Amino acid sequence: MKSKVKYQCSDCGYESIGWMGRCSRCGAWDSLKEISDASPVKEAAVHQRRRAAAAPKQDGPQSMAEVSHTEVNRLDLGMAELNRALGGGLVPGSLVLLAGDPGIGKSTLLLQAASQAAASGEEVWYITGEESAEQVKLRAVRTGCEASANLWLWAQTNLEDILIQAQGRQPGLVIVDSIQTMYAPDLESAPGSTSQIRECAARLGAVAKANHLPMILVGHVTKDGGIAGPMILEHMVDTVLYFEGERHYPYRVLRTVKNRYGSTFEIGVFEMGGEGLTEVPNPSLAFLSDRPVSAPGSAVAACMEGSRPLLAEIQALVSHSNLAQPRRVVTGVDYNRVNMLLAVLEKRTGLKLGDQDAYVNIAGGIRLQEPAMDLAIAAALASSFRNKAIKDKAAVMGEVGLAGEIRPVAYPDKRAQEAEKLGMLMLFAPMGTKAKAKNSNIEIREAATLVEMLDLVFS
Repeated sequence: MKSKVKYQCSDCGYESIGWMGRCSRCGAWDSLKEISDASPVKEAAVHQRRRAAAAPKQDGPQSMAEVSHTEVNRLDLGMAELNRALGGGLVPGSLVLLAGDPGIGKSTLLLQAASQAAASGEEVWYITGEESAEQVKLRAVRTGCEASANLWLWAQTNLEDILIQAQGRQPGLVIVDSIQTMYAPDLESAPGSTSQIRECAARLGAVAKANHLPMILVGHVTKDGGIAGPMILEHMVDTVLYFEGERHYPYRVLRTVKNRYGSTFEIGVFEMGGEGLTEVPNPSLAFLSDRPVSAPGSAVAACMEGSRPLLAEIQALVSHSNLAQPRRVVTGVDYNRVNMLLAVLEKRTGLKLGDQDAYVNIAGGIRLQEPAMDLAIAAALASSFRNKAIKDKAAVMGEVGLAGEIRPVAYPDKRAQEAEKLGMLMLFAPMGTKAKAKNSNIEIREAATLVEMLDLVFS
């Protein structure tokens, strides 16, 4: 019987009986590729058999009280910032996906972590599908990684060979760089296709769970910043990490967006140098080190990233526009959030910003998305518009509502302590912050509305 022709999206795996210029699920353009109807059926059957064979056999459901629980001994990767992002280290049997822009430092980070883990006595496999073993060795020499006998390099893309060797040797850690280069020889599709990525990740995850073997997969990203491959890939792994940063800035942020063994939205901060990545244990100090003194348009925001308090400099520039529609340029924060704050400032405080160009930036090339930054962004915009500097050695925190009210934020005590530790003398915050930050000696000034807060900031 002649097989029918279908079309499959290379980004999300959506299937259609007819070709479309744009995928109706993920919205990607020109991503539907022709496939044979028999191919996905065969691949789905193989995928089902593999998962069924690897799944632990159970007689039936268990009561929660009967399920045994033991403390997990996490694998220390020798890098405190990486361990923090993972929730304290790698859990045996976990599958971790690390994604980031090309050249951001993913391979460098994992090679340094592999070297540290191997130096502690673990047998570590670094499987490279994009480079030769000699190229990886050159990077190891450049970054000062020790040539440990426990660190094994393998230039391999055949998934079956990798799984056979891993089950036989039982290493302590396997790093696959990258999942897009792996292929299962019994599938008809090409390496990097949706079905290959999905199947390879499923088989690696099954082996990791069955043998209590931690694995880290490197993933490519699309031009929009999302992880390349099917959307289901992020659901198949236990932890998803994004390695972020600007090419022209030295700082890199490792951000946790999913973690079944720890809290999400944790971050680890690194600095890229000529000898690889070095940890930044105090990122607040690093981000504020070059901050100008008494400069209009500059405000220090007291943020929280996961369980870590962080101080960042918000820079704003407001100037008269000669365009019919003023420009809005935003870097490091949410564009729509800044537009909302501009509207609130004009409506609730009387600042005439409708004919002004507005530029907002977070110094250091990092990205932050917390609502508690609202008040700092608004203060920086008002400071630039009035050409008047905010009080020196002062930090700002608070969420701004559409009515111009200032709402409380989480963990005010940690934010206040971090501001005090960095030498700040004053903290502008929502009402009720003093009662929750009793252990801090910093002066806290409270306000209920944006109008009141701007009066305090510039008084």
